[in-house]
Amino acid sequence: MSVHVPQPSQAVRTTCPYCGVGCGVLATPDGEGGAAIAGDAEHPANFGRLCSKGSALGETLGLEDRLLHPQVDGARVSWESALGTVAGAFRRTAERHGPEAIAFYLSGQLLTEDYYVANKLAKGFIGTPHVDTNSRLCMSSAVAAHRRAFGSDTVPGCYADLDEADVIVLVGSNTAWCHPILFRRMVDARVGRGTKLVVIDPRRTETAQEADLFLGLRAGSDTALFSGLFVHLDRAGACDARFVTDHTAGFDAALDRARSIAPDIAATAAATGLSESDVAAFFDLFTGTTRVVTAFSQGVNQSAQGTDKGNAIINCHLATGRIGQPGMGPFSLTGQPNAMGGREVGGLANMLAAHMHFSPEEVDKVRRFWNAPNLITGEGMKAVALFDAIAQGRIKALWVMGTNPLVSMPRADHVKEALKGLDLLVVSEVMADSDTARARAKKTVLLPAQGWGEKDGTVTNSERRITRQRKFLKAPGEARPDWAVLSDVGRRLGHGAAFGFTSAAAVFREHAGLSGFENDGTRDFDIGGLSDISDAAYDGTLPVQWPIPKRGGPKARLFSDGRFFTFDKRARFVAVQAPALAQATTAAMPFVLNTGRVRDHWHTMTRTGKSQRLSAHRPVPFVQVHPRDADRAGLVAGGIARVSTAHGAAELEVIVTEAVAPGTLFMPMHWSDANASQARVGALVRGVPDPLSGQPELKATPAAIAPVAYRARGFLLSREPVAGPAGWWWARATITGGSGLQFATQDGSREAALLMRGLFQGLELAEYADHARGRYRCAAYDGERLVACLAFAPADGRPDWEAAKALFASPAPDAAERRALLSGRAATAGAGPVVCACHGVGLDVITATIAGGAGSVEAVGAACKAGTNCGSCIPEIRKLLPEALARSAA
Repeated sequence: MSVHVPQPSQAVRTTCPYCGVGCGVLATPDGEGGAAIAGDAEHPANFGRLCSKGSALGETLGLEDRLLHPQVDGARVSWESALGTVAGAFRRTAERHGPEAIAFYLSGQLLTEDYYVANKLAKGFIGTPHVDTNSRLCMSSAVAAHRRAFGSDTVPGCYADLDEADVIVLVGSNTAWCHPILFRRMVDARVGRGTKLVVIDPRRTETAQEADLFLGLRAGSDTALFSGLFVHLDRAGACDARFVTDHTAGFDAALDRARSIAPDIAATAAATGLSESDVAAFFDLFTGTTRVVTAFSQGVNQSAQGTDKGNAIINCHLATGRIGQPGMGPFSLTGQPNAMGGREVGGLANMLAAHMHFSPEEVDKVRRFWNAPNLITGEGMKAVALFDAIAQGRIKALWVMGTNPLVSMPRADHVKEALKGLDLLVVSEVMADSDTARARAKKTVLLPAQGWGEKDGTVTNSERRITRQRKFLKAPGEARPDWAVLSDVGRRLGHGAAFGFTSAAAVFREHAGLSGFENDGTRDFDIGGLSDISDAAYDGTLPVQWPIPKRGGPKARLFSDGRFFTFDKRARFVAVQAPALAQATTAAMPFVLNTGRVRDHWHTMTRTGKSQRLSAHRPVPFVQVHPRDADRAGLVAGGIARVSTAHGAAELEVIVTEAVAPGTLFMPMHWSDANASQARVGALVRGVPDPLSGQPELKATPAAIAPVAYRARGFLLSREPVAGPAGWWWARATITGGSGLQFATQDGSREAALLMRGLFQGLELAEYADHARGRYRCAAYDGERLVACLAFAPADGRPDWEAAKALFASPAPDAAERRALLSGRAATAGAGPVVCACHGVGLDVITATIAGGAGSVEAVGAACKAGTNCGSCIPEIRKLLPEALARSAA
């Protein structure tokens, strides 16, 4: 099948591949493998806005480190040979050990069409139930909470509710950094209609800094807070008695349980660590406001009690009837671009396709629709249990698609060891150097996948909106779409009639057809109205929300009629359990380790790590520590600390901040063995699973922290990436013109000089050495072209790399700039560390702008553009205002 690839200057409407907001993107290919990126003003998710990551998509399209050809055990092979190896191994495994010895681990990065074929092949034709996804790590507790309350995994509301709410409650969501386009809508609502923002989070995040009310509750105590709210709503007479009577069940039992957990404001404050006045203020605001949206994300879901947390929130909305109406309702903010699409096709181990499960009737429907001879009849193992089964030898063959579990899974070192015992490991990947692509089993097959901009399909965002991702670049090397590879394997296994797909559109039609098959309105997911869509209509499909049944149009909000998807059409109140930490701290492990994301990076950095703008804001892995704890532990800002748990350890740069509460630590999830020496957060967390959802706890692992005294610190900038020297602490970041390492080491300056001479033999080296004081600087030239530069100094005099980075952006520095590289002084004024990644505005520029008279965030933006795009840097700019103005006045 021929595929039309647009010529230069022809803009293509597509969808951002990052978070679950699902922003529309206009990509204009340049004809040379790149593209100009802009927001799609007509897309209802973002109306033309893009966050820093979306704005920088054009900087991530290079082919560096791409997996371009199939490999078997490290050797390049043909597709014929690679897929023959996969199909043959699957067949032998099923014959010797049964189909349940085969497993698939999928990803919310896959397109719906890829996801659909993977689930059909595994669950319907191979006959293994062991198909799970990295979405298990981000939103499966929300799924379980929805199913308990509504009888279905239904997100009731839409983004327009954020525009129309009078109060928005954000629970466990650093929205300003993780969903910045939605956060701008919330801020717009505050400016336009006076909407109040309440942020509930153990950390005083950038989102919390913008809140009208911040509740810095004790980690894990969300159920106590919302149980207390439920009790207060009843006591204040704020419950909607008619709605509760006519449309719900279980109210009295749930309320009794809530009373046992948090009977009044004082008890709620004691259970959460909040002040009584703050609890009362929140309760009064929620009670006295009809239009309330409670949006929750990973701080709720990534918990050993995540499902109960979700249901405690939903209970409060059911009690007041605030659901399915404009500007009100519980709202799960999805982490990944197609976590919702994966749920639609049965990507979770406890689901069948089209939001069906394992009742005999639903199993029969799927079996007949697929004509599936080996359709599974029960749940498979969820992610944590799945990798444990691999370690135990019960799973013999694993196919990983579009995800990096050696970094993201809890107990990641355990996972790394487990994969070595597999008879077959198949990895469908875009990048050749991801930690998982570099893993080795007894037989390892790497399959080059098409990436964003190279493949066609659909994704579904957090508000149930299906949007197209469209091809605008030629696929490099031998990369193929995942659905086509899966179909090829299905045919090789003898199931040709079921896997004769010739296009993504054909897959989508079947997916839509199954959703509407014998669906009489008892299932929420129904896009049967699209089951006959033509190829041309599919290519031009506008963003549309489901349900889209054969009869009737899309619905922005569900449950407005008070009818749910339980057998009696009533929603269920849930009697939640009292909160408890998954693991208690000890004298040896006195801290609670929290994990999460940073503003400008995504997952394990395989895409965002290519952008110099996105790498500039937080270039090294870090741990946040409260000042009191830093003093007690002997930690200093900018120093290196070792964070250890019962499961692993990491070494990170210290940020001392009151954003974290005493006794807690925060560490980001993005760094891997590919870009740091020892910073995989997954290796540290235990990941105790929620008993209902199977989602692992990633927010509360007992930990210890101690300083690590290195002799020297420095940086190495080079045109091509340089491997981190053995025994050194290092972190790699993309810079303009090349790659940069920041490092710490016990070596001396003489060893650093030997390193440079060894790395850059044959080049002209300009050196400055003061070995008596442990200082060394070096620049390597190929003629006039600067190839590399290194700065090395005692740890207490760590050199700053901003000036060198600015000079390195030019291929051939002039004489003054050459001298500056050796002196460590800037030849000209620089911009400083990046604050606004969207426009590349540095700290020095912003502080100079403020000192020059810009006295507000708006004035700073007008003068230098900082904060005028996605706004995720606004909290940081706001913190600079009084500091810079005070310096100016002095």
